[in-house]
Amino acid sequence: MRYAGTQQRDLGLRKFELEDHEWVILEQLRDVLKILKDATLYFSHATPNLAMVIPAMDHVDRMLVSYSNNKKYLPSIRWAVWLANNTLNRYYQLTDRSQTYRISMVLHPQHKLAYFKAAQWEDGWIKTVEQVVCKEFEDSYSSINDDSDPE
Repeated sequence: MRYAGTQQRDLGLRKFELEDHEWVILEQLRDVLKILKDATLYFSHATPNLAMVIPAMDHVDRMLVSYSNNKKYLPSIRWAVWLANNTLNRYYQLTDRSQTYRISMVLHPQHKLAYFKAAQWEDGWIKTVEQVVCKEFEDSYSSINDDSDPE
């Protein structure tokens, strides 16, 4: 009957009990943080390659934008999501500094330039990516002789 005894005793924990409005906040946080949990698990458990980073970040970005604009969430939640998305985009923009991300996307058989077009990236950015890949090919591979040509 130990349980009955503790039920009658105040253990001083009532001051930590959440109120209804606090539960609403926590439920909304749970909903919007799920996309970050899913992304973390995706990158932790799968074996992603560079060409998978950009589509995954695009998906997270779309979800965060959706949450920050959704009136079903409290203004404080929407504002926090907006700030989180700004932080994500600050890091996302760093991929533009790396030719490796660009080249890996264009050379990936599933993506190529079609990914950027379908995702409605700016035409100038797509043209730049195409030029980067062509230049890298010219610089690294155009001077290689094809010795496999039988004569």
